[in-house]
Amino acid sequence: MDRVALRGLKARGHHGVFPREREEGQTFIVDLVLGLDTRPAAADDDLAKTVHYGVVAEEVVAVVEGEPVDLIETLAERIAQQCLKHGGVEEVEVVVHKPDAPITVPFDDVTITITRSRV
Repeated sequence: MDRVALRGLKARGHHGVFPREREEGQTFIVDLVLGLDTRPAAADDDLAKTVHYGVVAEEVVAVVEGEPVDLIETLAERIAQQCLKHGGVEEVEVVVHKPDAPITVPFDDVTITITRSRV
């Protein structure tokens, strides 16, 4: 399986369990790895036979900016399901970063990583 990766998609969302997170929002960063067979697209040099990563990026940002959820696990699942709606995508790895998580000790990042597939 071939891989198309999008790294560092940034969007402002209002996800979290605390009122301040819901009210003020924060930046979330998403990394994606889409698994698909790119041979048909390469053979015909045809965008219609692969995944349009620009469209995927816009859809992922819309999910992050959309309906708030409590958990980044839920957000990651919604992103994965959106990616799998694209016909050629057989598998997706989603990493959601929450670098401004409300943690009381110094830290660099909080992430959730999930992998979902059609099978």
